[in-house]
Parts: sequence; C-alpha cells; structure tokens
Amino acid sequence: MPKSVVIDYLPESVQRYRTGWAIVIVDVIRATTTAITAAATGRRCFPAPTPEAAMAIARRLTNPLLAGDSTTAAQVVFEMENSPAQVANRSDTHRPLVLVSSSGTKVIHAAAGCDDVYLGCFRNHSVLASYLARRHARVAVIGAGNKGEFREEDQICCAWIAAALIGRGHRPASPQTVDIVGRWRDAPPGACLGSRSVDFLRRTSQLRDLDFILAHIDDRREVFEMRDGEVKMIRRNVLAFRNRKGGPRVTQHAA
Repeated sequence: MPKSVVIDYLPESVQRYRTGWAIVIVDVIRATTTAITAAATGRRCFPAPTPEAAMAIARRLTNPLLAGDSTTAAQVVFEMENSPAQVANRSDTHRPLVLVSSSGTKVIHAAAGCDDVYLGCFRNHSVLASYLARRHARVAVIGAGNKGEFREEDQICCAWIAAALIGRGHRPASPQTVDIVGRWRDAPPGACLGSRSVDFLRRTSQLRDLDFILAHIDDRREVFEMRDGEVKMIRRNVLAFRNRKGGPRVTQHAA
C-alpha cells in the first residue's frame, strides 16, 4: 500500500478517514496538550465531547477531577480549567481527569471506534511522527478547528508531523496538505501568537497556558493513544521494543 498523509480539520472530517487510516488529533490550545500532560504524570484521562457527557463519565469514576472551559459551559461547575499548566502543577495524580473542551474533545469523540487514534501537540510531535512512520501507511492528521477555523497553532503542529512523515516516505494526499506543510513546516512555535486561541487566553487571563505550551516543545518521548475512551501512554521501553521488533499490536501500556 502506498504511504500517504493528509491534513484536515474539524470533527466532521474524521468520517473521511475511518477505514484504513491512523488518526492523529491535534488541539494545541488546549485539549490535547492538557490530556497529554495529564497522562504523562500517570493520571488517567477521559476526554468527553460535552459537559453532559463529562458528568456521565465522572459519575462512573472515584473522586474524579472535572476540567473544562468555564467560559463556555456555565451549566457545569468545573474544578479546574482545560489547562495544561494547572494539571501539571497538581499533585493529586490519583484522581482521574474528565476533560471537556470546546473543540478538541469533540474531535476525539468523533474518532471513537476508529482502529488507531493518537493525540498530538507541540510536546510530542517528533516521537509521534517517528512512531507513525514505522507503523502506519496512511495517516490523517486532524486539527481540532474552532468556530470553523483551522487555528495557526494546530496548523503548525499538523505541518510538523506531516512534514516528518513526508521525509520518511509518505506522500501528501491532498492539495491542502501540500499547502499547510509548505507554509508551516519550518515555523517556530511562536508563529502562533496571532491566533484567535491566543487572543482568547489573553482576554480570559489564562496566558500561563500559552507560556506552558511554548516552554514545552518536543519534551516528551512517549506516544499517547486513545483506547476505550481513555488516554493511554505507550511507555518508552515499549516504544524501544516495537522499534527493534517491528511491533506487536498488543503491548503493555501505562495505567
């Protein structure tokens, strides 16, 4: 099978890639960064598409930590924001995180039932691309989108991942992919500062999340996937084993 990679965005785009594609979901500001940061500390993480779904998941868990964008979901009282900086600073990692966001967790939900679903952000783009290149012939990198827009931070991360795959033999599968990779593949992280997502953080006094995101570039050496509605971290030793052996499908994962 020829190797290919496509960049797309918005939850509804996932339907185009349900068969035969590995899906990577990117929401740099902030859902996938928050989820990856939570899972990297050993905390269980359950993304939810809506506040109501988040409450339903939380009721099945013991002492859950409910996180979401309080400015967009007044009907639910969140214990913390959808915030990578906040979750990184918490010590109660035994509490499972139920995470809801305005866009990223909706894309994650849309991909439920797909064979292979991964999460990407600035923190893990290199190791994720390397892992995908060895294991998947067709990769769809899906930006969350927000209010119909493909935000700059997500275009940058999608372009970094797709460019790395193209460098390893994958071919771009759409004109949009070619355009985004050409525009953003060499962009620095700070190129996202004009994004409306950054403007939202500024208006809501949440710039410490932007500081966190820009201070944590390619610092994780693990891959994060979705399994049974939960974010799972693939351990470093498992990655190394898969690299040497070509990789069994069933392996040990972090709890």
